[in-house]
Amino acid sequence: MTSPDPLAPALPSPLQEVEDDRFSARGVRLLLKRDDLVHPELIGNKWRKLVPNIEAARGRPLVTFGGAYSNHLRATAAAGRLLGLPTVGVVRGQELADRPLNPSLARCAADGMRLHFVERSVYRRKGEPETLAAILRAAGAEDAYAVPEGGSNTAAVRGCRELGAELRGRADVVAVACGTGGTLAGLAAGLGPGQRALGVPVLRGGFLEADVQALQERAFGARTGDWTLDDRFHCGGYARSTPELDAFAADFEDRHGLPVERLYVAKLLYGLAALADEGAFARGATVAAVITGRPFPSDQPASR
Repeated sequence: MTSPDPLAPALPSPLQEVEDDRFSARGVRLLLKRDDLVHPELIGNKWRKLVPNIEAARGRPLVTFGGAYSNHLRATAAAGRLLGLPTVGVVRGQELADRPLNPSLARCAADGMRLHFVERSVYRRKGEPETLAAILRAAGAEDAYAVPEGGSNTAAVRGCRELGAELRGRADVVAVACGTGGTLAGLAAGLGPGQRALGVPVLRGGFLEADVQALQERAFGARTGDWTLDDRFHCGGYARSTPELDAFAADFEDRHGLPVERLYVAKLLYGLAALADEGAFARGATVAAVITGRPFPSDQPASR
């Protein structure tokens, strides 16, 4: 089996208190769970979700899926380079094959990932067994270990349960930005009695509750833990922003000296500040925000 030593993490990740009057004025204490410090290249929840899948692969090549700005593709490519494992990235959008690679995909290629572009209509059907098999054949990845988009599967959800365990008794509410829902599914299962997990989706659609519940049912047999979603803070969808979000993220960086990743973390913190202003958290409550990433040059979203 491939040695996991190059992926050795710094766990548990630090829990940092920050003084922010948007929270303290409401009697709320804000903590940052610095999962961005878990590993220098597999940042935050990417380490927690990928490593269990790498162990399950037992040295087989990895194939996975994502869009043109996927942090998951980038992390998988980095893991392949560190471990000497071949990786294949199935990228949504055949039209991208004829364009120069953006910085995110260029980083994947530099790390040795072989990129295979598919039409968006086909990509949307990758959950169908016949379509998936055809994609893998075309990508030359029939014998590879397949990791789903975002890395969210049973192995990943169980891996993220430890994140919740690290926060037991440390906060009343633990919040995390959500893409495919695997981190929230595991986090909620790991928290203790009386704690609540809050997911802030970064995509439009309102579909995530069913996905998170399905992930928990596959991983644990039933819906597990106290968790909810608030889907008001996606700012237009994945990799989209607004002037208000941009200003908030820049201000948070200035106040606290923390570089704010724009695709996920900015929306999480923005949502929490809005919820505090609404009085959604009881006075005296402690809220922990899971910092799942740090900025890369290609992470600046487009404003609407």
